[in-house]
Amino acid sequence: MDAVEIIKSMLAPAVMVNCCGLFLLGMNNKYSVVVGRVRALNEEKRRLSAAEREGKSNENNRLTSINKQIDKLLYRVKLVRNAVISYTVAVAFFIVNCIAIGCNSLIGNGQAYAALSTILFFVGLIFVFAGVAYATREVIKGYEIVKIEVADME
Repeated sequence: MDAVEIIKSMLAPAVMVNCCGLFLLGMNNKYSVVVGRVRALNEEKRRLSAAEREGKSNENNRLTSINKQIDKLLYRVKLVRNAVISYTVAVAFFIVNCIAIGCNSLIGNGQAYAALSTILFFVGLIFVFAGVAYATREVIKGYEIVKIEVADME
């Protein structure tokens, strides 16, 4: 196999590494937003609880809403974490795939490396799919939290 063929065969896993990098960038942004929202709600919860203890406020409905939202946001954080882990593991498989392709080119036409390369690529794709599934569930949970917030304002 000549150098051009080796580079061509390494291109697909390299593109997938780039793809996962974009997914990771988006997930890290979501993680920051969700964690920021949890912190803001916890701060509001502390203020409302302190005011209620002093008898200055009676915001039981808002406290209930905040508790529901925090529970769902914590679940969202877990989903984002799982998506990030899935994408990161996929990147690892794609990198190992490139290494296997390189080893195959150095050693010769080893069928074992060709099979290993194919398996590594497909396992990487499975982890990308898992990451997408977690991200989709996270979006659905985000919608549920918005519904709680809107219901609290009515």
